[in-house]
Amino acid sequence: MQQALERYEFPHRQIAACDGRIETQLQTFADRSQGEPLPPKRGQRRRHRNRPAFDPREPLYRMTGVDLTRIEGIDETTALIVLSEIGLDMGKWPSEKHCTSWLGLSPHQRVSGGKVLSRRTRPTTNRAAAALRLAAASLHHSTSALGAYFRRMKSRVGTPKAVTATAHKLARLIYSMLKHGTAYVAQGMDDYEQQYRDRVVKHLHRRAKELGYELHPAPAGTLA
Repeated sequence: MQQALERYEFPHRQIAACDGRIETQLQTFADRSQGEPLPPKRGQRRRHRNRPAFDPREPLYRMTGVDLTRIEGIDETTALIVLSEIGLDMGKWPSEKHCTSWLGLSPHQRVSGGKVLSRRTRPTTNRAAAALRLAAASLHHSTSALGAYFRRMKSRVGTPKAVTATAHKLARLIYSMLKHGTAYVAQGMDDYEQQYRDRVVKHLHRRAKELGYELHPAPAGTLA
C-alpha cells in the first residue's frame, strides 16, 4: 500500500513542479495590459482537468493585453496552449489567413485542369489546432453566435468539418485580438441568426436582379 501511494503521489509532485515553472516563466513577460484591470470572468465554467494549479488568466492577460477567455469555448488552459504554440508576435504572419494556414485549419485546395479536386485541410500535429478543435466542439450547446455557427455548419457539412470550420473562426478571432489589441465583443445567437438571414436575403435579391427579376416581401399573414 505504501508503494502504491508513492507511485500515485510521484506524478502529482512532478505536475506541481511543472506548474510552478510555468507560473514563474509567465511572470517574465513584459506587461502589455497598460495598467488596465482584468475584465470580470464571463460566467462559471467547469474546471478543466488539465488546468494548472494556479490561475493562468491574470498572467495571460498581463502578457497579451487582451482576455482571450472572453471568447466562447476558450478557457484558460486552451489560451495557454495556443499562446505557447503561436507566441505573442503576430507580425510573423502577414494576415490571419497565413496564421490559420500555418495552424492547418484552412482548406488546402487542390485544383487540376480548372477543377477543384479537394478542399481538405492538411494533416497536422499542431497542439494549438488540436486545442482549438476541442474548444470548437464544446460550443455545440452554446447560445452564442459561435454556437449557432457551429450548429449551422454541422447541419450542412457534418460534425468533423463543422469542428474544423469553427476552430478556424476561433483562430481568426485570437489572431485579431493579439494583432490589434482589441477586446472581444460577444454576439448573441439571435443577432447572428438575423445577420445570416440578412445575408441570404441580400444574395437572393442580387441573384434575382441578375436574372431579370425583382423580389418583394410577401404581405404579412399570407405565408402558411
